[in-house]
Amino acid sequence: MPVITYREAVRHALAEELERDPNVVVMGEEVAQFNGAYKVTEGLLARFGPKRIVDTPISEAGFIGMGVGASMLGVRPVMELMFWSFYSVAFDQILNNAANVRYMSGGQINVPIVIRGPANGGTNVGATHSHTPENVLANHPGVKVVVPATPYDAKGLLKSAIRDNDPVMFLENTMLYGDKGEVPEEEYLIPLGKADVKRQGTDLTIVSYGRAAIHSLKAAEELQSQHGLSVEVVDLRSIRPLDIDTVLASVRRTHRLLIVEEQKPFCSVGSQIAFMVQKEAFDELDAPINRLATIDAPAIYSPPVEVEQLPNPARIVKAALATR
Repeated sequence: MPVITYREAVRHALAEELERDPNVVVMGEEVAQFNGAYKVTEGLLARFGPKRIVDTPISEAGFIGMGVGASMLGVRPVMELMFWSFYSVAFDQILNNAANVRYMSGGQINVPIVIRGPANGGTNVGATHSHTPENVLANHPGVKVVVPATPYDAKGLLKSAIRDNDPVMFLENTMLYGDKGEVPEEEYLIPLGKADVKRQGTDLTIVSYGRAAIHSLKAAEELQSQHGLSVEVVDLRSIRPLDIDTVLASVRRTHRLLIVEEQKPFCSVGSQIAFMVQKEAFDELDAPINRLATIDAPAIYSPPVEVEQLPNPARIVKAALATR
């Protein structure tokens, strides 16, 4: 099976869907002539032409609004945000309009738009470029929220997102773009709303997603080798729809839960999961649910300090040992 980068996996998904469906278009800042700010769309302009790969002005409100309108008329736009931090400029277009059109039209009008790009800290670009808005997005009925951690998941989930008839918010991570993994050459899809047990264990469940899931896997290895703990790692992959059944099944096997996320802790995805688990599986827990998130402050610019602000394997190991 070929080994490719996360960046290449996203590019392959885009190329395959552009080839498959003439209604698919890619739009965003620098996606065409510059080959993408992160080189995700490299080569797509030469292959598919300027009517399918479209550079936009630096106006998220403008081009996201254009994409929402186009999707209502049968186009399937994939919109690239250079940073998800700037989704707030298009908050009305995404969460007041795209999220509600299908409902308010009585199901007569679909909005099959994908909005994708990086949403993460860790790159030392300061507080205004380091937001992780999956909790805000998921709070709005009508949108789907996906946060892939591996090249395999990124490709399979993006292809499903492009084919979905609802708005899908696809949050990537610049720190993962160079990560490599096995990705099949043959076509495959990963359904939205299906978590993945990336490591089986018996003593503790770690629920995570995105880059925090990669850190959780590294921490699980150390917990096994240094402390003799068997840790199960559940990668949510989708925030909404949320596969709570897989989470509950894992907790019923291990009886302990640590939630790890690159979110601020207040009103986070982890808050919702903790509530749902204690509501449905309280009697299965042998210890209080524990949570590890980004330290609750704006993203710190200093490289060595930001590393400690975010979840990292050492912080996860410490939190896991405390979940007892």
